[in-house]
Amino acid sequence: MALTPQQRRLRAEIAAHARWSREDPTATAIRAQAGLLAKFEREVDPDGTLTPAERARRADHARRAHMKRLALRSARARARRAASPAGGGGEAAS
Repeated sequence: MALTPQQRRLRAEIAAHARWSREDPTATAIRAQAGLLAKFEREVDPDGTLTPAERARRADHARRAHMKRLALRSARARARRAASPAGGGGEAAS
């Protein structure tokens, strides 16, 4: 039986709350940030030829560009929801 989008979101929220009730999010956040930074470093210097300072500078800009792309996509999605016949409703108000 397929779940509705609202049911999937609720199931995911339950799982997230259960997880964070059992562990400290700080360690997970640190690992996630390190992994994301490593991804951008590999992206800007796949051969490992740049100096560490230049790699870090470029990776920072790659990360910023990524975050701006996410923000743009989010803004477009919000605009589409606001323009929809339902007016966006409150279903994404979590």
